[in-house]
This record gives sequence, structure tokens and C-alpha cells, in this order.
Amino acid sequence: MPHRLESESRKLLGRLREALAADNEGQARLDAVVNLIADSMMTEVCSIYLFRDAETLELCATKGLQAEAVHQTRMRLGEGLVGRTAYSRTVINTADAPAAKGFRYMPETGEERYSSFCGVPIQRLGDVLGVLVVQSKAAREYTPDEVYALEIVAMVIAEMTELGAFVGEGAALSARHQQPVMLRGSIAQEGASEGVVYLHEPRVVVTNPISEDPETEAARLRDAIEDLRKGVDNMLMGARSVDTDQVQVLEAYRMFANSTSWLKRMEEDVKSGLSAEAAVEKEQSHARSRLSRAADPYLRERLHDLDDLSNRLLRILTGQGAEARADMPDNPILVARNIGPGELLEYGKKIRGIVLEEGSVGSHAAIVARAWAIPLIINAKGVTREALNGDPILVDGDQGIAHLRPDETVQAAFRDKIAMQTRAQERYASIRDLPAETKCGTRISLQMNAGLIADLPSLAGSGAEGVGLFRTELQFLIRTQMPRRAELSALYARVLKAADGKRVAFRTLDIGSDKVLTYMKPNDEPNPAMGWRAIRVGLDKPGVLRMQLQALLRAANGQPLTVMFPFVTQMNEFRAARAEMDKAMARETKLGHALPSKLDVGAMLETPSLAYAPDAFFEEVDFISIGGNDLKQFFFAADRENERVRKRYDTLDTSFLAFLSHVIKRCEKSGTPLSFCGEDAGRPVEALCFAALGLRTLSMRPASVGPVKHLLRRVNLDEVKAVMDEAIANGDQSVRRAVADWLVYQV
Repeated sequence: MPHRLESESRKLLGRLREALAADNEGQARLDAVVNLIADSMMTEVCSIYLFRDAETLELCATKGLQAEAVHQTRMRLGEGLVGRTAYSRTVINTADAPAAKGFRYMPETGEERYSSFCGVPIQRLGDVLGVLVVQSKAAREYTPDEVYALEIVAMVIAEMTELGAFVGEGAALSARHQQPVMLRGSIAQEGASEGVVYLHEPRVVVTNPISEDPETEAARLRDAIEDLRKGVDNMLMGARSVDTDQVQVLEAYRMFANSTSWLKRMEEDVKSGLSAEAAVEKEQSHARSRLSRAADPYLRERLHDLDDLSNRLLRILTGQGAEARADMPDNPILVARNIGPGELLEYGKKIRGIVLEEGSVGSHAAIVARAWAIPLIINAKGVTREALNGDPILVDGDQGIAHLRPDETVQAAFRDKIAMQTRAQERYASIRDLPAETKCGTRISLQMNAGLIADLPSLAGSGAEGVGLFRTELQFLIRTQMPRRAELSALYARVLKAADGKRVAFRTLDIGSDKVLTYMKPNDEPNPAMGWRAIRVGLDKPGVLRMQLQALLRAANGQPLTVMFPFVTQMNEFRAARAEMDKAMARETKLGHALPSKLDVGAMLETPSLAYAPDAFFEEVDFISIGGNDLKQFFFAADRENERVRKRYDTLDTSFLAFLSHVIKRCEKSGTPLSFCGEDAGRPVEALCFAALGLRTLSMRPASVGPVKHLLRRVNLDEVKAVMDEAIANGDQSVRRAVADWLVYQV
């Protein structure tokens, strides 16, 4: 970069520092900034547009346009050249603005005299706060050096906006992180919780965006980079014992940490007058902008690496976040972009709720949240940039809404809801030890789903009769290498001991789809949910399956044992898996180990194909568990991770109920025990209809046992079946409304 530009840029930032340090109100500061930039850049017009809401930009300060237009001229995101700059997060630089694509003339501004236009997004960490614009009468494009200078200034404006330097009257100048915000996401786990924000990755606040001594800042940057590289090298040294694929990931991580172009760009920013921290954030903002537009999944992942490295570098430079977990509040609501199962489990059950910017309903975080019975909202866009540590927050997992910094009215209504739920739980506790027996004398076995040893204390407290599903994959997912047989055997033995004689159905390793082990070679599949997963992996890698089966047999140590294989789609798969169990039994006998006093081996019915397996399958299998979550997505061809389609299909759709009836009849004919396992089993109305169809065992999350039992004990299943049959005879698409209307007069 030319020395003259560095000097001029530093002069501009020096003058900008003085203007921002003056004891002025927010509007006066903005006015001083646009005048300063226009004079320094020798342009007739300089304007600053800021967002007044998520979709609307407002002209907040200008030199050169009509003063009356300030706070009056507004445009939608994507509208006009200013709106296009904000939408694309890229610079628009044109010599003939009226001829440019998307140009919109604003007559109240008097801008018809100006031909050239350069708009630069004011952004911080990918969050666009507004647009900085310069215009001239002369038809010319601004030079790359001039554009770079504007980007430097825009970076400082973004930081100062974040710090509240431009607070004034009106929505566009309102203080950030102080107003109530409602964030709408997707429901991953129901429930309601009130607490305060606890950020998984605390926001690093840059309080000194402009430097006084570029040489000192450059030295700070180089020292921090060296510390970062040492840290990455240490991560690699600690990964020697893990799978080669993970080492390759860390090697890619180190490649970015040692990138000379990354360092060079930040050094140029520092020479131009930014502090080391601001230089890192400037490059990080550009990386996040590229991330939002990247189509290549590999490139997006690499840009995520660069984003993470930038956060680490900022923490080194500022010292912020080093002791983040030491001061966890009493009622923390965890807020994060995304989080892995190992990281989440480190927090423990102190967490009262979780709000994620990304995530999926089948994610590891969702599994843990269900086990802990805490609300989880996913896809809450913008939550990590809106929330600050300590902000009050309400998590409504039933609606998929998070209220950040709620006002008193919202807070009061929410507390009323929690109070009602508390009273309901007290009613459920009173029937905990009573059977789920209907008025017609039918007894339904209610069991719970689990995946952690910490879940088992809920077995007695929930009133569940056993564990209908114990997910064994979590012990594989939270590790960086394959667990050993002895470790698994000890864990499974603890599970059986904690169950205190109650039945525990262990599901063998269910990986693939959205559950990926970091130490197994990834498979790039166009549709992983219908690809190499669950029992397919076990049969293709029999060593892993045998190891797990041996661990289960040794854990039983003479006690009864129940094992089921996931995602069985045809009889031959079950026979092959059962043969592996027979081999494991033979090996244990040869070694002189105790065999289970009783062994039940079942299959999970998660695809429609298994319902039409030969009679021999139903006669050979010891039991069948309907895996409702996967079955429903394959039955309706609706991806359960896709919000556009998954909610369009009702579990109580008559076609789905007809399919379940077919499965029930086949199991009744062969005398095969049948259960339904999944989220729908824990919803009272759905559970009631399943019971009316003939299902006698339902497995759900612990917190659902009470509500389901409460409803079952108050109804006659014959009457429910009659209501369902009438709705079906009437040609209804779903029986939900008919059953719900009937319940109004019954309970």
C-alpha cells in the first residue's frame, strides 16, 4: 500500500477520533463525522444510513443532501443503491448512479445533481448496521485506495455504533442491546424457562478501534498471532492419538493460522490507523460476508475455521472471555450459534434453557435438551449478535420464541404461564405411582427415553415403568476417539444398576444422517437421512457392532438384557444383526462370562418397508419399537429438519393412523410386543389416539409421562376409538379436531 495513503488514512482516523471524543450528543457526532469524511475525501456528499428496524434504512446524517431529508428518507433493504449495498454486504461503486441497476431517485434529498456513487456497508462481524455513502457531481468511479479508506472508516463507525456513540432520538439512533426483542425460531424441545443470557462464546468488545501508534499495534498483532499459532500447534500435538481424519481437520486449521495473506491484510489495516483488534474484526466481517454467499459447503466450513480463529485472536488481544465459565449465573439460558454434545454436557444441568442461532431438531444438542427436560429453540436468527451476557430472557419452547429484555407486560404473562405449568406438574406428581389405566380398564405402559446416565434419576421421579429407548450413540459422539469396550461395559452396567430392575431397551449405535462421529471418515452423501446410517453402518463395520454387543452382554452380567437394532428396513438386515449377537454370545460363553438370564432382541420400525416384511420376521423378532420421528418423515416424504414441510403433516392424519393399525394387526397376529417411541408418544392427544388404536406401550421424554398419564386415566378408549372412526368415515384428513372437540366435554 502506498505510504501516502497510509499517512492520509491515519490522518483521517485521527480527526475522526477527535470528533468522536467530543462531548456531543449522538446526532451531533454523526453530523461531525459526515462533514469530516466529505472534507477529507473531497466529495460533495457524504451520508450515513442506519437501520431503524430489520428491513428499513433511514438517512441519519448528511453533508450535501437536503438537511430536511434527515430522518425522513427511508428505504427497504435491497431498495435503491443504498439498500442494495446493505443487502449484498458489498461495495457499490459507479460513475453513473442513475443508470446503475436498482437505482431509485429520492426527490426530497436533492441528489439529482450527483452522478457518481460509492456505498460501503457499515458492518460488524457480518451484521450490517447501515451504509456509508459518498457522492460527487463528476462522473467517476472512486479509486481502490479511496474505497479502502471508506471501508476503514465504516469499520470504525460500526464499532462506535455498537458502543452507543450515536444514540439519539428515533428508532435508527436507539441504543443497541437495550430494547426488547422478540426472536422467532423453531421448536426443538418444548417447555418454558426464565433466566439470563449466558453466551457460549462471549462477545469481545473492541473499545479502541483507532490506534495512536501503528508500530505498537503491529507488534501486538504479531505477538498475538504467534500465541495463536502455538495454541493451534498444541491442539495438533494433543491429537496424535486420534483418527487421521481429525488430524487433517486440525492441519487445515493450522494452515489458516499460518496464512500470510490473512496477516498481511490485517497489518495493512493497522498501518492505516486501526487498532489490532479492529483490524482483526474488519477481516472477520469480510470473512462472514463471504460465508453468507458461499455455495460450496467445503468453503463455508473453511470460512467457519477462519471465523473461529479470529475469535481466538481477539480473546488473546483483549484478554476477554478467559474466565467465561467461572461466573455462570444461577439461572443461565445458554445462547450460542451452535454447540456440540461434549461442550453442552460440560455445562451440566445448571442450564435452564438453550437458544441456538443454528441447529436442528435431531441434533445432539436437542437430544441432550430433551434428556434434561429444558426448552430448546433453534434457528433463532440474530440471537448471538443481539444478546449480551446477563440480559434477561424468556424461552418459550412451546412456541419457538425467545423474548430478549422483555417488557413488564410480556414478563407478567410469561410468569403466569410458568405458574400454570408448575401447578400442572404438582397434579402429575400426585399420580406418579398410579398406573396409566383408562376408565375402560386398559393399562398402558409408559416408559421414558434416555441417553445419559444422568437421565436415570428421572425414571423414579417421572413415574415411568422402564426405559423404552436408551440412546447409546451419545457416548460415541462426545469423544474424540472410539470408546473402548471396557468403558462402554462399565457405563451400561451403571445404567442397569440405576434402573433398579426396570427394563432398559438399549438401542445399538445409531450414527449417520445428522449424527456424525469426528473420528470416522465422513461420507459425502446427497441425502444422509436415507443413506449410510444406523444398522447399515453396524453391518458394514461389524467390528464396532460386535464390540458394543459384547459390552452390553458383559454389563448385564447375568441380568435380563434388552437390545434393539435401529433403522432396520428388511428382514435380512435383522437376521444379519441377530447373527452378530449370536456370535457375541458364543464368544462370551467361550470366555466363561455370565450370559443374560433373559435376552430380548428387537428392531426399530422406522421405514414403511419393514411393515410389509415376511411373516417370518414378525415371528423371529422378540419385539418391535416404532421409531415415530423417522417413520413420519419417510411416510410423508417430509424431511423433519425442513421447517417448510415438516409441520404440514399431522401425526393424526388418517393415512398414517391406517398404517399404524396395519403394523398393530400384524404384531397382534404373531404375538409380537409392540411399542411407539418418539416425540409424538409424549404428546397427550397423540398418545391417547395411539392407545385407542391398540398400542399398549409408549416411550417418551420423562417430563411427558405425567401429562400423558393424567389424560389416559380420565378417558374411555372405546369412546375415543368411536370418535376417530366417525372422523375417518366422514372423510376427515385428520382425526385431531374431532378428538380435541370431544375432549372438551370429557376432561
